[in-house]
Amino acid sequence: MSKPPPARYRTTNWSSHNAALRKRGSMLIWVDKEMAWLAPHEGRLGRPPVFSDAAIQFCLSIKVLFKLPLRQTAGMVASLLRLAGLNWSVPDFSTLCRRQKTLVVQLPYRRADGPLNLLVDSTGIKFLGDGEWQTRKHGVQGRRQWRKVHLAMDTATSDIRAVEFTPSSDGDSPILP
Repeated sequence: MSKPPPARYRTTNWSSHNAALRKRGSMLIWVDKEMAWLAPHEGRLGRPPVFSDAAIQFCLSIKVLFKLPLRQTAGMVASLLRLAGLNWSVPDFSTLCRRQKTLVVQLPYRRADGPLNLLVDSTGIKFLGDGEWQTRKHGVQGRRQWRKVHLAMDTATSDIRAVEFTPSSDGDSPILP
């Protein structure tokens, strides 16, 4: 049985193709000028924080999005604020490092209309085992361990409502309550 010939794709409209490739590299970051960048005075003992939790969360979001170390994050946030025309000071790396430990991130809650319908499923995670290459080369040195991650997802909003980690022997039904 012969193989079918591979499909050949030809670009006929190069101007729109190039525009689409350029558009892939565009980036848009919204900075709200009304955001409370500086922390309000709380009246507690000790030195008050200079930057608000929203400012720290913005900086740490940039850090995670672009996979930057803290020093480069401070530099990138400074340049973004400069591009936005904002004359705001930027937290240094030690402030970001210290505040990320205690930062409480508030995620918005989307409420679905009507009853809550959950989809519950689990998947296995392999850990503490040798890699496939090492096992082939040196033989099995230890037993792989598995854990199950049980997820409950809202069907209306596609939000994950519950997560539970259990040993691999537990099924979905005992975990559901």
